[in-house]
Amino acid sequence: MYKLLLSWRYLRTRYIALASIISVTLGVATLIVVNSVMAGFTREMHKRLHGILSDIVFESHGLDGFPDPEWHMQQIRQVVGDDLEGITAVVHVPAMLNFQVREQWITRQINLIGIDDRTYASVSDFGQYLLHPENRRQLSFLLREDGYAPDKPGFPESGWKYRRLKTAYERAYEEQLQLEQERIREIAGDAAGAAPAEPNPPLAAPPGDPFGVAADPFTAGAEQGARTFDPMTEQFTGIILGIAIGSVRHRDPEGKVQDFFLCRPGDEVQVLFPSSGAPPKPVKETFTIVDFYESKMSEYDSSFAFVPISKLQDLRMMIDPQTGVTSVTSIQLKLRPGADLNAIRDNLQRRFPPNEYTYRIQTWRDMQGPLLAAVQLETTILNILLFLIIAVAGFGILATFFMIVVEKTRDVGILKALGAPSGGVMSIFLSYGLSLGLVGSGVGMVLGLLFVWNINDIAAVVEWITGREVFDPTVYYFREIPTIINPLTVAWVMAGSVLIAVLASVLPARHAARLHPVEALRYE
Repeated sequence: MYKLLLSWRYLRTRYIALASIISVTLGVATLIVVNSVMAGFTREMHKRLHGILSDIVFESHGLDGFPDPEWHMQQIRQVVGDDLEGITAVVHVPAMLNFQVREQWITRQINLIGIDDRTYASVSDFGQYLLHPENRRQLSFLLREDGYAPDKPGFPESGWKYRRLKTAYERAYEEQLQLEQERIREIAGDAAGAAPAEPNPPLAAPPGDPFGVAADPFTAGAEQGARTFDPMTEQFTGIILGIAIGSVRHRDPEGKVQDFFLCRPGDEVQVLFPSSGAPPKPVKETFTIVDFYESKMSEYDSSFAFVPISKLQDLRMMIDPQTGVTSVTSIQLKLRPGADLNAIRDNLQRRFPPNEYTYRIQTWRDMQGPLLAAVQLETTILNILLFLIIAVAGFGILATFFMIVVEKTRDVGILKALGAPSGGVMSIFLSYGLSLGLVGSGVGMVLGLLFVWNINDIAAVVEWITGREVFDPTVYYFREIPTIINPLTVAWVMAGSVLIAVLASVLPARHAARLHPVEALRYE
């Protein structure tokens, strides 16, 4: 009992211990906040990475791909068995995309992906990131009437309704242009001795052009076969663009983040890509934008474009004209929850050994290995650096305890003279260190959790004070700071803090326990 009483007395009367408690408190609170924010970022990153990548990707090393995907999928089904939930064939090819905005050509480098609209949604969360609600339920490469992005304020009118309006405007402008040219020719022909008038150059787009171009270069005079293509009722093959390909995120004069759309569903784009075979030849095709894809992962939203796989195979000459056998560049697999991705990957690699097949078989984590490893390394280094704060508090506890032992040398001598064992004396100071650790880590845990729960409100206050955003939504593509509180992480942070405090008290406690009663009583 005397051990607890003395420990509490020293803790209550030594105000210098408050500095050690504050150091432990700040260290624990900082570790909890940093780990919660990093866990939130990591979850968002994993969600967005895995949203477009299937569990396992079976791909060819070259752009020519490999033939007969049906045979390969049959072999994969035999290897994977009941763990397989979905499978689809895909064609990937690098491409250049062009479209015109106010008589200026915009060029984007993209990854053109040919997908099967029936099976692709079964291997990824691709459908959840489309803007049109109907396409989220069932993907289609046909242009919708309207109703795009109902949950996205400020999204421009799109679909067939916009396309018909735009086409009518272009035709009216063309008629006005022809009338103007005829009037100029008549005036030039009436002039005595005047030379024949040269054709008048095209007029610039009229002021207030609501569609950004005076005439659509893809649909004006376009022909399919022997008949004229009518953009009022027809579309080219559909294409789904990453939203950052056709838009620019910026701030308006009031500071509000908005998206300015350079093109929208209903517009046409031109895509240039290589054919298969050796040597590859350039292939140019016109597509109609039918939807946007927004995963909020800038790497994907700024480079991915999706078209029907059958159309891309036909354009790239990936269909054998004699047998009709198609080729693909990859096969993507979706596994049941809880399946061992690495084990299934290894089984597939044994079935298709690299010395016989030029295939690359990877899990989605393997494909994003450098990025995931970098985030994990960053989290580890941050934890080590922040634990140094608690280590500094440990040295403060060590110095404080040595001062207490020196000041209480006579008290220790009296205790030992009255029969207190060395272990009892040592436990007084160990209990003191344990108390500092428990109090400091407990208060730190409460402060850290309160900070995490109110982090977005705190960020708003910091932004108001400094006049600068903590996290720029034009860069990070989210409105709030993501956080995850992991009870296991909180537990090991607190346990580590208490352990450091106890270890810091071991040397002073041992020194006090080894004091000789006579020498301690004679100490001045």
